[in-house]
Formats: sequence, structure tokens, C-alpha cells
Amino acid sequence: MSVVHDFVVADSDSGTRLDKYLVSMLPDFSRSEIQRFNVLRNGVSAKFSEKIRPGDKISVTIPDVKTDTATENISSDFDLDILFEDDDIIVVNKPRGVVMYPSAGNKTGTFVQNILSHTHLSALGGETRPGVVHRLDKDTSGVMVFAKSDVAFRNLVRVFSTHDLTRKYVAFVWGVPNWTGAEITGNIARSSRNRQKMTMVKSGGKPAHTSVELLDAWTRPGVSLFRCTLLTGRTHQIRVHLSAHGFPVLCDPVYGRGSTRLGSVRDADLLDFLKTHNGQMLHAQVLEFAHPVTGEKMRFKTDLPDDMLELRAILDGC
Repeated sequence: MSVVHDFVVADSDSGTRLDKYLVSMLPDFSRSEIQRFNVLRNGVSAKFSEKIRPGDKISVTIPDVKTDTATENISSDFDLDILFEDDDIIVVNKPRGVVMYPSAGNKTGTFVQNILSHTHLSALGGETRPGVVHRLDKDTSGVMVFAKSDVAFRNLVRVFSTHDLTRKYVAFVWGVPNWTGAEITGNIARSSRNRQKMTMVKSGGKPAHTSVELLDAWTRPGVSLFRCTLLTGRTHQIRVHLSAHGFPVLCDPVYGRGSTRLGSVRDADLLDFLKTHNGQMLHAQVLEFAHPVTGEKMRFKTDLPDDMLELRAILDGC
């Protein structure tokens, strides 16, 4: 089944090339992949070199994916931590180290395939991503919602695209700030040097806003615990914003700059943890939204995973 994504161009995107705009709106696809999709601009077939204007209605049809489908290899490789479930949605606490859905290098054991071993998901997300309305990186843990019904899928996509919800993360970071709270803003775009990496840019990209609160600090090892609230939802937003402002997330292999920090670590237990642990110390702790069918206000809060609790215990002993 083909999947259709509809977008309305914002004022901030005025004059942007259509293909560049779609890369920012569909970060899971490369520009070459997007250029194979059927794209309409205000109902007319569009050229990717066109410059878009505010209010333009862009419709992207992603063709049916015939390989690496989620339903081909339904699995139950780990126990699901289900926080809520009804006929329309399922809310699950994602473990660290699990890929969201099948891709070329990860055909089995994904989060979606494990959920499918328990229940059905809306087909509107496509064969590889049924029910998926938002995502977490492989090595980010935390609360997620998936759509089981088609009406829930459509409404949740709207909620996430308009940011009409609350998402709070906790992160252990390098550095101790001289403030208790900060607002980080700055446009984010895909790196021209590394397509797997995002970066802050002075012009272009997509506006991004992260609200940061200091929860705790350990001055001797130079580590802090932040709560980060997403006011937009860009790819790698928290990791990029914190790193760019001098507070990279611990154990982040892409943005963490850990090798430059390890030399200052004197505690043996902390040094061993940092050298041997895989995956950034980032956890999606709180998710609040209106139920996509009933409208009921829903709030889910998850405990820190075991590895972050272990890290906190080590820091308390430093």
C-alpha cells in the first residue's frame, strides 16, 4: 500500500527548493529516494528544482515497499513494556539498543516487529513502518505511542506535525552549567559531509527549539543531568543542540566527543562505564497527548532505564 504525506509550506520555508524541503520533512529518506516519489504541488505534478512558497500544498506519494517488510519477520525477541493499550493505540517503553523498524541492515528483531507479535498496527504507516507516527533512535530509550487504527494514525500524525503534545527527555551530559534553565534555538539540517548526521546551520534547515532544565550536577567529574523538553521535533534535535552548546550527551558516538573528555575522568568505575557502554545516555521519559480518538488527556512517565540508574549511582559515589 502506498503512503501519502501532505504538507503545507510555512513562511520560514519560502524560496526553498522543493527537493531540499522534502529532505527536511522526510528525514528517513535520502534526496535520491525522494526524487523517485510522486510529488504534487497544489495538485499539479512538480519539479524538484522548483522554489516553494508559503501556503503551497505538497503531497508526496511513497510507493509500496515490497522488501524488508515488518510483517515478514514478526518476532518476540524481548518482552514488551506496555504502558497502555486500547483498540486505537498502544504505548510502549522502548529499550535502548533496539532498531525501530526493518531496514537494509536490520531485517529482524526490530521494535515494530516485536509489537506486531503482540497486536496489529495501522497499515497507513506502510509495510515497513505500520503504526509509526514518531521515532526514537536505536540507542535512545523511552515512551512511544503507535497507532493501531487508521483514524488514530491520521490524528497522531497531525498531532506530531503541529507539536500539539509534550515530550520530555532526560540526559546525562558533559559539563556543568552556571544556569538552572536555558532555551536553545537554532536551525538544524542534514550535514552535507555525512548524510547520517545532523548539524546546526546559520541559514536554511528547519527551526528547532529545546527547553533545558538542570536537574542535578556532579562537579568533580564534570557531568550534569538535564531535562529537555522538545518544542519542535527535528531529527537528533536534543543531541545536536546540546553538543553545539558545549554539553554533549554522554556515550553519544556521533555527537558526544567522548574521546576528548575521557582524559579528565579520574574515577575508575566511571571511566570503565564510559569506555564500555554503548548508546547515548538519553531517555524519553514523559509523553503527554490527547487520545487521537476519544480526546482524553493522556500522560505517561517512565523510570530511568537500568544503565542510566547505574551511571547515576557511579556519579553519586565520585
